Amino acid sequence: MENNESGKAGGSTTFSGQRVVILGGTSGVGLATAEAAAQEGAAVVVASSRQASVDRAIARLPKSAEGHLVDLSSEQPIRDFFGRIGAFDHLVFTAGEALRLGPLESTDTDAARKFFNLCYWGALMAVKYGSPHIRRGGSITLTTGTAGRRPEKGWTVAASITGAMESLTRALAVELAPIRVNAVCPGIVRTELWSGIPAAEREALFEKTGKSLLVGRVGEASDLAQSYLFLMREGFSTGQVVVVDGGGALV
Repeated sequence: MENNESGKAGGSTTFSGQRVVILGGTSGVGLATAEAAAQEGAAVVVASSRQASVDRAIARLPKSAEGHLVDLSSEQPIRDFFGRIGAFDHLVFTAGEALRLGPLESTDTDAARKFFNLCYWGALMAVKYGSPHIRRGGSITLTTGTAGRRPEKGWTVAASITGAMESLTRALAVELAPIRVNAVCPGIVRTELWSGIPAAEREALFEKTGKSLLVGRVGEASDLAQSYLFLMREGFSTGQVVVVDGGGALV
């Protein structure tokens, strides 16, 4: 582990002087987190499997931001990426594809495997190759989801992946200590991950779900970004899954 810098990454009120690597940080919650961290002084590094997405993100982020094209579902590109970028303070993994929802009998198992490969194995590989470069006091924040805690009909694939991510978070916290490993567990958030659903159906889902939540609306990417910043900043929690669902677990 690269502990050549003596400053503590955790516990600071801002991210000035810290370097934050966000895989999947070019859209949705990942980009919102990159923007929020940059606003607090962080040097952000974002990576995506799509060059167009990287280009759009870099155009929105400060000039100091770095953008990298990385196949986040493949081991060698992830290994090479971390070999290039050097030491940093916080690793965030938010990469994912459009949610694949539908009844079990019509599930495309090859597509489901690809989805699992990116969301679960991509995160595991990122931690494997990224953790040796995290400075003292740094952290890792993964992403799961409430589908595994309260699945609806047709959510089998999504629920199984999020359940696996929660277990992975706890196991990594034990294995990588004293590096802190936590996860954010979003409810329904208005991001590109829902783009696989027809627009009218998607908006109806957002409206119906929002009315049922205690806060009266679905989440926005900026809401979730604050949760990632909290887990990076707060220096004592590890192995925890922070649920940010607008009160969905209670209704």
